[in-house]
Amino acid sequence: MIIQHLEAENYRNIRRCVIIPQNGINIIYGKNAQGKTNLLEAVWLFTGGRSFRGAKDADLILQGEAGAKLSLEFFSGERVQTAEITIENGRRSAALNGIPQKNASGLVGKFFSVIFSPEHIALVREGPSQRRDFIDAALCQIKPGYAALLARYNRTLNQRNTLLKDIPRHAELMDTLEIWDEKLASYGEAVVLGRMDYIHKIREPVKEIYAGISQHTETIDLTYQKSAENLKTALKASRREDVALGHTSVGPHRDDMDISIDQRCARSFGSQGQKRSAVLALKLAEAEMLYRQTGERPVILLDDVMSELDSGRQDYLLNHLNSCQVFITCCEPGAIKQLREGALFEMDSGTLIKK
Repeated sequence: MIIQHLEAENYRNIRRCVIIPQNGINIIYGKNAQGKTNLLEAVWLFTGGRSFRGAKDADLILQGEAGAKLSLEFFSGERVQTAEITIENGRRSAALNGIPQKNASGLVGKFFSVIFSPEHIALVREGPSQRRDFIDAALCQIKPGYAALLARYNRTLNQRNTLLKDIPRHAELMDTLEIWDEKLASYGEAVVLGRMDYIHKIREPVKEIYAGISQHTETIDLTYQKSAENLKTALKASRREDVALGHTSVGPHRDDMDISIDQRCARSFGSQGQKRSAVLALKLAEAEMLYRQTGERPVILLDDVMSELDSGRQDYLLNHLNSCQVFITCCEPGAIKQLREGALFEMDSGTLIKK
């Protein structure tokens, strides 16, 4: 997967921007609030997903303009392809190779990318929901049907929780829990199997990548932590407690992924540089899994990645990601002095200048 040409018009603070990147490392530097992250966000939208910053579509249009347009030319599937995104009236529309799609999500599975942004540090720093979301989002990209399975589980979980809240007022409903427990256990066990299989597959790539980032001075490991060994049995055992709580206390919605560095919990004991390195390793391993599943190397987007990393870790990102096309943003050009080969662009007030 190689971007050959990207154009943005009236997007965020970008009036008009054209970038013809190199196949390898592309550095975009400049002061804060100049549009560097906006450009990476524009690339990310071609995956068919929403903004990784949580922005509404209407917020993506340059102030005072009626709409925005993004155009992409990329090499994939042994041929050059084109994609366009138009943002008007608060919504996105898309076309692929000149053919209009029903909606922007029609681009899903056509263009692959993996994004790292400073907000993703929450994957290590915050609670279990962040780590569950990481696994689920990755599985939705590579495993057909997983998104539908997860939706069925969540829908059934919500229905069971509603029932749990009603039981104190209608004791006769207690007997109907058996039906919901059967369904929830069936969907839940399938979700857990999918997650555990994914962690099993990325575990070694994560270890190898983290070893490279840390220059083989540290080790990382991943372990899936289930809230219940046998979900059906656990649901039955927790019924009265769940009625008292008003929600379901066991299941994959309560599971976690433990991330350890040098056999210590990264969340509790990791430095900021180690936490950032751990997330990078997870994201780059996600890219490797996409490649194994699709045969396409995804485009790597690394936003503000250099801060809190020592020179050795920076060197790995600048000079050892040779198999993919990579876009890296940073504030200071001094942070990229170690770059041996690649393209440099400066972003200034929404204008991109090739150096």
